[in-house]
Amino acid sequence: IYEPEVIGADDFDARHLAFINASLRELEAALAERGGRLITRVGEAVEVIATLHDEIGFEAIHAHQETGNGMTYARDLRVADWARRSGVEVIEHRQHGVTRRLADRDGWARDWQALMSAPQVATPETIETVAGPASDGIEVPESFGLEAGDASHVPMQQGGEARAAEVLRSFLAARGEHYRSDLSSPVSAGEACSRLSPYLAYGNISLRRVYQRTEHRLLAIRRERRGSPWLKSLQAFGGRLRWHCHFMQKLEDEPAIEYRNMNRAFDGLREDEFNETWFQAWQEGLTGYPLVDACMRALRATGWINFRMRAMLVSFASYHLWLHWPRPAAFLARQFLDYEPGIHYSQFQMQSGTTGINAVRIYSPIKQVLDQDPDGVFIREWVPELAGVPAEHIAQPHLMPALLQESAGCVIGRDYPAPIVDHATAYNAARQRIFRARGSFEARTESRRVFVKHGSRRGARSRMRG
Repeated sequence: IYEPEVIGADDFDARHLAFINASLRELEAALAERGGRLITRVGEAVEVIATLHDEIGFEAIHAHQETGNGMTYARDLRVADWARRSGVEVIEHRQHGVTRRLADRDGWARDWQALMSAPQVATPETIETVAGPASDGIEVPESFGLEAGDASHVPMQQGGEARAAEVLRSFLAARGEHYRSDLSSPVSAGEACSRLSPYLAYGNISLRRVYQRTEHRLLAIRRERRGSPWLKSLQAFGGRLRWHCHFMQKLEDEPAIEYRNMNRAFDGLREDEFNETWFQAWQEGLTGYPLVDACMRALRATGWINFRMRAMLVSFASYHLWLHWPRPAAFLARQFLDYEPGIHYSQFQMQSGTTGINAVRIYSPIKQVLDQDPDGVFIREWVPELAGVPAEHIAQPHLMPALLQESAGCVIGRDYPAPIVDHATAYNAARQRIFRARGSFEARTESRRVFVKHGSRRGARSRMRG
């Protein structure tokens, strides 16, 4: 069902619809091969389902168990209410290790392991279908007033089960060997990371399948007993699969974290100081901090950036610019092709320091250049204004002497902006304010509640990682 309310929301973008449509086209062909058909409709979910019920009649609705945003949650409640009144059973199938109505986190990891280790469901060879119901077909973004955007020189990932399978195969066969060492740098992460996230977000591949294929590859590596990076890389990747569901569980347990601070003691910390000019510069990749700008421009063009750089973007907005997180969160949701609400809002709260149970990480946009892109390879690709800047100045081009700026073809203030905030001043002010807030009696009390509800039970470090 193409739902105009969902498609018009502030966390939805044409890139999401394009990925969904590519997935639907492949699904349509796969269903046809098995004697089935895909029916699409445009409209409000309850109205569409009720109309179909009038047309063909049915006794049950099968759907995947979703941990979505507040809008889709409200829609699910409306569908469930209609189903009860109409005598229709709603059966939701778990797709991740997220547990509905979870009493507490004790035993959660054990349950996750059991679910991921269970046998996969086989694809049916034939499908019985009903004749008659009309389909609205595949709807293009323009039908909903969405702008498809400019074509990038690095195309976005395309949806579909076959593409998901190939991405997994290439990761486990070759690309993932240096995952552990290369995942943090934007120079290497595009190749070394799994790149499975959009396929998991839109159901092109199951987390169970990814987990079991990874475990199978790990077993083979252990048998080979080779001294390669594969073992540690795939062990690290397996840990990320667990964290995927861990963060989704947070939104499942407390849907309000989509729009309010997880730790309510931080209410009022940033809300009244939102600088629109800084927010605009951050969105456009014009902050005067080369790696921040390169990451934002790459993300807008490709729909993806690696986790460390995502954390840096959020940290910069939350600490250096002191922006309250909901509007930056909505903007980045539109940019992330792999937007998954449960992960997105949990991570935003964590990286902006509003959980009270996670370590405060204020990323230095200067140090991150030195650590992750010291030669400026990634920066020059995405911020061509800096193409002629020597490597020793790539982290802080505004410090170049005037003559060097001219010879490098990058005059600060003309070709590339000066930093919109001073790093040291902004860093120190943010650090002082966040730790003052964390130290209050209210914050410490609230943090205990947050940990009991959301904290990982996997060892002592969980207090730091949440």
